[in-house]
Amino acid sequence: MTSLTERAEQHAADAPPAVPAAPAYTAPPAGDPLPELDYEASDTYPSPDLVPVHLAWLRVRTDVRAVAKSDRHIENGKLKYHFRGIEAALNAFGPATLRHGITVMAVDMATTYRDTKSSRGNPMRECTVVVTWQVLGPMGDSLPLLKSAGESLDSGDKGTAKAQSLALRALLFNTGMIPTGDPEPEAAHVERGEAPQRSAADYRDEIINPKTTLGRLEQISYELGNARLLHVLVQNENGDEETLDALGRRHYEERTPKPRGGEA
Repeated sequence: MTSLTERAEQHAADAPPAVPAAPAYTAPPAGDPLPELDYEASDTYPSPDLVPVHLAWLRVRTDVRAVAKSDRHIENGKLKYHFRGIEAALNAFGPATLRHGITVMAVDMATTYRDTKSSRGNPMRECTVVVTWQVLGPMGDSLPLLKSAGESLDSGDKGTAKAQSLALRALLFNTGMIPTGDPEPEAAHVERGEAPQRSAADYRDEIINPKTTLGRLEQISYELGNARLLHVLVQNENGDEETLDALGRRHYEERTPKPRGGEA
């Protein structure tokens, strides 16, 4: 009969070898330029340990303990506040993810836009994005798909890029469990102006535009309900009168892909 000692020795012999601990790593200070990478220097940037993705990400978190508020917002020549921008996040997480074989990729993005005004009455464009991310490890496995959101206000054409950057920063800081020292969200209040009321003709033109997506048509229906414009009569693309509600439903049905013949 096999003794407990012999069973323990057999189990130890069959167990896979322990994964060596990753060497200590210090991330560059936030705001400092990243070092130039020498891709041929394998001793400087060795291949990452082939460990599961959850362990590789834990090593990234071990390397990146905190990110300082090194970025400054200056208004009218005066320093208003310090903050952590996307560059600070990438300066900290970029080298660490490279070291441990982590790849972060955006695999899907949903955007919504809204015309609004600043508290001073200037026209602005609000962009909200929800990005789905895939985090791959050195062995090719991945974490469950992760989502993060970003929101921006812009008077030009940079709103989407800003919102995407904020979504990436949120992903890195939240999944990295980075302490921020920021006040509670309820402690801050941002004053916004009212969004301008869109006309029925403006909505009509957007509905009949063939480039308007199905998702946008659904959102238009929601906006029309809030503005109490669903039953307003407009002239459709054929010159006939039709309510905005009926017009939107018709175009939604016409643009919805139909099943192929013989399919249920």
